[in-house]
Amino acid sequence: MVMADTPDIEVVGEAGTGEEAVRLAARLAPDVVVMDIRMPGMDGIEATERITAQGGEAHVLVLTTFDDDDYVYGALRAGAAGFLVKDMALDDILAAVRVVASGDALIAPSVTRRLIKEFAARPSPTAPVPAPLAAITDREREVLVLVGGGLSNAEIAERLVISVATAKTYLTRLLAKLGARDRVQLVIMAYEAGLVSPGR
Repeated sequence: MVMADTPDIEVVGEAGTGEEAVRLAARLAPDVVVMDIRMPGMDGIEATERITAQGGEAHVLVLTTFDDDDYVYGALRAGAAGFLVKDMALDDILAAVRVVASGDALIAPSVTRRLIKEFAARPSPTAPVPAPLAAITDREREVLVLVGGGLSNAEIAERLVISVATAKTYLTRLLAKLGARDRVQLVIMAYEAGLVSPGR
């Protein structure tokens, strides 16, 4: 109801189950799907995976009461562009819908802190750099490190003394070269490759 009453957001459909969400996403082609985790039948993680696998433009924003780590990782692996918890301020949730609609990713601050803590607890990687990372240029690697650090396109542009349009171009190239769907997956790749460490 709140989203429907927000002037710049149009609610085009509502689903009560995961199966229905997948069908509606295919038929209505929304910009954003706000997805719950626990639903009758197919859960939100499987529904997210199916929606993102459809290859459409829909970005899935998981909004749930349950911020259990298994749900967080499951949703992100399934291709979710964002993960929020329902105790966030309403304005922040509406802002997140707009962020995800624009093609960016967003994770609740409390969840982000846990993700960073999880990566910090892992041993330093000793394996060779994954092949896709070996194919990126030095400049693209710099951009990936900054994306992994949570910087926006404008902040990346300022840090590297380039235009915002150029920063977006580098981001687009990284997404293509690394086969990533969005910024969230790029952040995970940067951490897993050891390019970014907590506090960097």
